Amino acid sequence: MSDFRPLTENILVSPQLALEDVAGAAAAGVALIVNNRPDGEEPSAPQGDEIAGAAAAAGLNYVAIPIGHSGFSEPQVDAMIAAMEQAEGPILAYCRSGTRSTFLWALAAAKQGEAPETIVRAAAQAGYDVSPIRAMIDMLAAR
Repeated sequence: MSDFRPLTENILVSPQLALEDVAGAAAAGVALIVNNRPDGEEPSAPQGDEIAGAAAAAGLNYVAIPIGHSGFSEPQVDAMIAAMEQAEGPILAYCRSGTRSTFLWALAAAKQGEAPETIVRAAAQAGYDVSPIRAMIDMLAAR
């Protein structure tokens, strides 16, 4: 059962995808799946290569930007920005709950100049609280 939550017109986030969710993403117009979950984090969940294969079969692009327990790095934020800039349509990012995907989008959006209040509001409307990274959002937006 898919739980795609819009952050913007072109960015959606989701908890862990099942293989059948990939076809649902394609039917919803998604062009790129971004995997923010490290392989092996939950062995019973579909791993990156399985989602990548399902994405390819559905005609979708796929990129992995895993976010582990060590948190976020600038290269990860830059990789998300590159994915956002290169996508040829809507993006669906996923992790265990959607929180890390939302956080990564928030940091990327801030680095691209989006207003922090707009980011906070979009995340909240999708059911996510970005207050744990608000200082990082503010810092990136101020650059």
